[in-house]
Amino acid sequence: MEGIVSLIIGIVLIFIGISNSKGNISLLHSYHRKRVSEADILPFGKMIGLGTIIIGAGLIIGGGLSLVALYLGQEIYTYISYAVLGVGFVSGMGIIFYAMIKYNKGIF
Repeated sequence: MEGIVSLIIGIVLIFIGISNSKGNISLLHSYHRKRVSEADILPFGKMIGLGTIIIGAGLIIGGGLSLVALYLGQEIYTYISYAVLGVGFVSGMGIIFYAMIKYNKGIF
């Protein structure tokens, strides 16, 4: 069941990331929208979108590996899925934090 939930959340995050990449940052907190200049909205959205897409892809791949582990009954795929989830989350959040620091002059 957790693999299916991961797949669904990953797909949703990828669609949100694509929307952000096109310059639609309306789903971000108002604090982040207010602090970004008009000229920086598109590059900021692209970086936030990229980070969100990476997190979503990590969830999809990790969820798929979790389902493979369930189907084959081999625990190694579960461990690999956790590693993929971790790498995807850390790298995606790193890009998102970098974008916030670069275009917002801070995370908060």
